[in-house]
Amino acid sequence: MRANPVNERIKNLEDKTLAVVFLFMSMPVIIVTALIIKLTGSGPVLFRQVRHGLDEKPFSIYKLRTMRDGRITRLGRILRFTSIDELPQLYNVLRGDMSLVGPRPHPVELNERYGDVIKGYRLRLSVKPGLTGLAQINGSRGPIRSRKDMRRRIQLDLKYIDNWSLMMDLKIIGLTIVSGLINRESIAAAPNQQTNRETV
Repeated sequence: MRANPVNERIKNLEDKTLAVVFLFMSMPVIIVTALIIKLTGSGPVLFRQVRHGLDEKPFSIYKLRTMRDGRITRLGRILRFTSIDELPQLYNVLRGDMSLVGPRPHPVELNERYGDVIKGYRLRLSVKPGLTGLAQINGSRGPIRSRKDMRRRIQLDLKYIDNWSLMMDLKIIGLTIVSGLINRESIAAAPNQQTNRETV
């Protein structure tokens, strides 16, 4: 996908056009949710964390805050269940840090832990990370509990990279909207650490 300039331009146009549309549509939800977060607790509305993007270039990923004092909040559970906490990443797409569809950006420590252990791992960093991806719509998201979990995710990421098409992206986006990217595992896990659990 990356080696083809025409495909790159098509994907970039897709990202910018749809990100503007989705950001406009979701802005009321983001504003209301941000107000609730602000009124029900102290601290920032947004959670920011450094991730690796294209060619391992670091960037700051944004999410609506779902944790306080190291624990997930009641509102945070709802936000994760519906994936509303991910909506600020549309801004990352507009900035060019991310694509709408692609391998999800892992926490830096996971890249360091698995980068030289799992075959093909670093190939996922040869394209922009995505807000959603083939792995996510196939149930491979949430906490990584074993090398097997990570290996399956990488296989799906590489399958996406090798078989990219505009229709595939549109299908993944459609399935993401329909499913809401619900992640019951991350809710049940009640994470104690901000880093690994705020998103994988």
